[in-house]
Amino acid sequence: MATQVPCITLMKPSNEDQIKGTAHEVKGTLKEKAGQLLHNPDLQAEGQDEALAGKVQQKVGQIEKVFEK
Repeated sequence: MATQVPCITLMKPSNEDQIKGTAHEVKGTLKEKAGQLLHNPDLQAEGQDEALAGKVQQKVGQIEKVFEK
C-alpha cells in the first residue's frame, strides 16, 4: 500500500513578505481609524506606525522578487 504524502507548496520569501506587509498595513489602518473614533492618539499613532511598517515590508518583498530572477 502506497503512503500518500501531503502536497505542501512553499511560498517564496518575497511573496510571503508582500502578503505579510499587506496584512500589517490593513491592521495598522484599522488601528488608526479606531484611534480616531475613540479619540485615542496612542492607538492612532500605533496604527500609523504599523501601516508604515507594512508598506516597508511590501517593498522589501518587491525588491527580493526582482533579485530572485
